Amino acid sequence: MTMHTHALRLAAIAAALSVTLSAQPPQEQDPVELRQERASAEKDVPQLVDVLGIKPGVTIADIGSGGGAMSVVLGHWNKGGRVLATDVTEHALRWTRQYVKREGLTNVTVIEGAAGSTNLPSGCCDAAFMRNVYHHVTEPVSFNKSLYATMKPGGRLAIIDAVGRKGSAVPEGVPANREGHGIPPSVVVEELKAAGFTHLRTIEGWPPGQNATIFLALFQK
Repeated sequence: MTMHTHALRLAAIAAALSVTLSAQPPQEQDPVELRQERASAEKDVPQLVDVLGIKPGVTIADIGSGGGAMSVVLGHWNKGGRVLATDVTEHALRWTRQYVKREGLTNVTVIEGAAGSTNLPSGCCDAAFMRNVYHHVTEPVSFNKSLYATMKPGGRLAIIDAVGRKGSAVPEGVPANREGHGIPPSVVVEELKAAGFTHLRTIEGWPPGQNATIFLALFQK
């Protein structure tokens, strides 16, 4: 093969790679969806912080931050404190980082989580919550052990989720006791108590007066 032929082949490979990459742009969040999530977060955060019994200045973890709306609204509310936003997917982490930057927040830290761990330091959180996330956890025993270690003594944890619709598919990799795409409150309570948490109460219909199909299970370390 001559040098000229080799150069042409390299150029062709580079061009093909460029076309492939340009055909797969980074996944971006839909603006309409983002506005809807922000509006929902603005309504939900005041009620959530009331249930958690916290005031600005604390460290709170949004475990499974998704598009980042809850973390951003909490960042604005939690002046003098910290918000730790975690997720296990690359696009969610990117969305949240971009959102935090656009909002000019310096008190929100985005951290990559794992299937069996929060990846947060031990004893770092005064409060934490998981919103429509727990039913996707594939390693609940190890994850809940990590979650318990993450909390400060007396710290509160809110699990916000919904019972799966009858006949709906259980998410891949999760225990069969989820009974569809969701999770019964009794299973949440059983698993978190096994990890060491004290169950304080379960609120059926969360936020109050808005959604009867969603529950909030409240725990304390």
